[in-house]
Amino acid sequence: MIESWEELEAQCLSCRKCSLCETRTNVVFGVGNRQAEVLFVGEGPGQQEDLKGEPFVGRGGQLLDKYLAAVGLKRESIYIANIVKCRPPENRDPKPEEQEACIGWLRNQFYLMRPKILVCLGRIAAMKLIKPDFRVTKEHGQFFEKNGILMMGTYHPASILRNARQKPEAFADFTALRDKIKEMCPDTPVLDLEPVSF
Repeated sequence: MIESWEELEAQCLSCRKCSLCETRTNVVFGVGNRQAEVLFVGEGPGQQEDLKGEPFVGRGGQLLDKYLAAVGLKRESIYIANIVKCRPPENRDPKPEEQEACIGWLRNQFYLMRPKILVCLGRIAAMKLIKPDFRVTKEHGQFFEKNGILMMGTYHPASILRNARQKPEAFADFTALRDKIKEMCPDTPVLDLEPVSF
């Protein structure tokens, strides 16, 4: 394992472990608080993320920000990364071999951060990190414990944009997450807000 964030990021930005390096504009390393107790993981960068080099900055990212704000969380308090650090062409799902080639970067981020809670955004992240047969429509919002870490899967913001019926369920997941953060993560500030709904 690489023992410093600076060295890890420098090596990641020059990664050529899979063919996604040939079509990327930027490596999307991750963003947020590097001592965060809560880590959010998506599947991979989209077009806007590839252009800016930051995760979740497009329409899906704006929706994620709304969900975070609705439960009193700020991006500065958490960390956001992806299973793969380079955009798959046409925003297709990252292939298993691409995920395998890239997962070491996320594992190293996890090692340096040592979060208490991991939130998988979408089925691909949940299938890779929680369990291979994870079904997001059936198991979203449930907490699983692995090696002392609490893990939860919820809908990917891009999926919610395509299917508005998922909005209330996703919001319930974030509400449950807020309660779990208050219980387990004393160093993560959660603002007390008036109740909202989606």
